[in-house]
Amino acid sequence: MTPQPARRNEQSRRAILTAALELMTEAGYSAVTIEAIAARAGVGKQTIYRWWRGKGAVILDALADNAPEVLALPDTGDLRADLRQVLRATVAEFADPRLSATTRAITIETLADDELADQVRDRLLRPQLNAVRTRLEAAREAGQVRTDAPLDQVVELLFGPLYHRWLLRNGPLTDDYADGIVDLTLAAITPPCTCLGI
Repeated sequence: MTPQPARRNEQSRRAILTAALELMTEAGYSAVTIEAIAARAGVGKQTIYRWWRGKGAVILDALADNAPEVLALPDTGDLRADLRQVLRATVAEFADPRLSATTRAITIETLADDELADQVRDRLLRPQLNAVRTRLEAAREAGQVRTDAPLDQVVELLFGPLYHRWLLRNGPLTDDYADGIVDLTLAAITPPCTCLGI
């Protein structure tokens, strides 16, 4: 049978990404090296460097490949409850020591690597942010959000405080804190009540 380079390359790629995730789960991001990934995947270091610029890019691909292709928020009709669910899930991710350590390490790498920063934003963060924006658009169509509310900024109002508190370790991240962000945001974007008799 004639060898199929494309198939062999995809098998190697999958082995590398799997090895990277396994090592990160076992030892944490800081302990992962290109050498360790190569040894676990059964490939040479030059193979990894041919496809990726460094460890951060490998880990990014591994995380992105394991993320859901389509991210949809719950739409129960209750915008407050749906947003609280999403922000509480984000708080839970930050509370997980291993996930938080990985996110923090990648964040540090993005500060010195603009290309990696763009990829992290577009491949890991943007899907979630876009899903929240889509949910807000549906709420606006239902009359639950002011028509003049700048939805991109609303998304930033929701997630910005969480990331700020997590990044600076400026206080605990709790469900109550997440709920408070939702309440404050909705107070700013909910249309004024025009009901008679109220």
